[in-house]
Amino acid sequence: MKKLILGLTTALALFSATAAEVTWLTDATKAQTQAKAEKKLVMLDFTGSDWCGWCIKLHKEVFSQPEFIEYANKNIVAVEVDFPSKKKLNAQQRSDNDALAKKYGIQGYPTLIILDGDGKKVAEMPYVKGGPKAFIAEFEKLTKR
Repeated sequence: MKKLILGLTTALALFSATAAEVTWLTDATKAQTQAKAEKKLVMLDFTGSDWCGWCIKLHKEVFSQPEFIEYANKNIVAVEVDFPSKKKLNAQQRSDNDALAKKYGIQGYPTLIILDGDGKKVAEMPYVKGGPKAFIAEFEKLTKR
């Protein structure tokens, strides 16, 4: 019985570790400070989280997958710059998101802007087909990692 409980506890712990998510920030300034301190890149995800089909697909096929989650948590400070249809953002968040979209000339969603810890634009990415492996390969190619 003890072995069964130990086995279930271990399986649950492994499942929990696998089921972890990317921590998405909404403050690009804080993200840049964190990225600089941790020697990571900032990934700004310009998205329409509740209406943009390609954005939803990107989150489902890439951002929620264990392979990407592990990679992102080691290499990226992720920022969601959301322009939802149904979900309400507070006025400050909406203003901040609008300013970021204007600053980077965002024309469509999803658009990913990659910055270094100093806030310098390193790369821009659209949706990448092929799941997390293809996404990570393209990310590394564009950021020369």
